[in-house]
Amino acid sequence: MPILKTDANSKNAKTLKGLQSEVESINRVALSVDCVIFGFDESKLKVLLIRSDLKKYHNQYSLLGDLVKPEEDLDASAYRILKQRTGLNDLYLEQVHTFGEVGRHPGGRVVSVAYCSLINAQHHRLKILENELHWHPVDSVSELLFDHKKIFDICYSWLQKRVQEHPLGFSLLPNKFSLRELQNLYEAILNKKLDRRNFRKKFFAMDFLVDMEEEEQNVPHRPGRLYKFDYEKYEKNKKTWSGIDF
Repeated sequence: MPILKTDANSKNAKTLKGLQSEVESINRVALSVDCVIFGFDESKLKVLLIRSDLKKYHNQYSLLGDLVKPEEDLDASAYRILKQRTGLNDLYLEQVHTFGEVGRHPGGRVVSVAYCSLINAQHHRLKILENELHWHPVDSVSELLFDHKKIFDICYSWLQKRVQEHPLGFSLLPNKFSLRELQNLYEAILNKKLDRRNFRKKFFAMDFLVDMEEEEQNVPHRPGRLYKFDYEKYEKNKKTWSGIDF
């Protein structure tokens, strides 16, 4: 393939100084990060929301967000915001989508990058609760500040697709879990009822579940057998695994 070269003498050619001047002359654009933290808690999928600290919007809830500082990388900004808002610093965040519609923020031209995480809320206790930060069931989220409902919806759809492509959900369960607990988890994330027989058939077909030859203890229903997920076997075969389609 031929390499295309830029003619420095062309009328359309730009110098670095000229590019810098062009950047400075256009409307300034602010960059922000919004963190969408999903938590599995009490067999329900929830999301962290916080009351806005903007005086004009103090009665509205939003996602966890802030402007990116000039010296910050995007990832560093996301983890800073997470720690400042929640006190947590041990979560994995994944960049999901960029939102840059004109007029999306009343403060001016703001482009926001959304980061997402899925955690077991019982294993990650919030250390900061300012501005009424707390977990909200995802099915109760109706209105959010600015375009945060759109950000939430896109990240929720991303998560539902992601858990069917990768075994993310297993990290939310105990080391030994029943198929009832596993199905409850997927139903909570996918927000739909799954056929019990079909669900179990698909997971056994993966051949990544190890029967611990134990049963649940002290449960109000018929005790189920306990299993664990074979992460080592998954790592060896994940390139050939096409995920689970519900």
